[in-house]
Amino acid sequence: MVKIVWRKKALEELNNIYKSIKKTSPQSAIKVIDEILTTTDKLELYPQIYPLDRFKIGNDGTFRAFEKYSYRITYRVLKTEISILRVRHTSREPLEY
Repeated sequence: MVKIVWRKKALEELNNIYKSIKKTSPQSAIKVIDEILTTTDKLELYPQIYPLDRFKIGNDGTFRAFEKYSYRITYRVLKTEISILRVRHTSREPLEY
């Protein structure tokens, strides 16, 4: 079975999102983070459910992305793991990588 691995940068971004939303609404912060975590957990069973990441230059088919609550979650599907790479607000300029 494939396991979900959160990269350090993605965890930092998720934590920053939580802190930012919590300033105005602690309940919303919990809801958004819970939804992102629940959705990423489902990737274990359905890793290819979301489309290829259109911002990944030279995507070899392993980089995928989805959006939840105006946040774009980028992940990579490998044989033994699914790496959560980034969590960015959709209003931010996408990073080319």
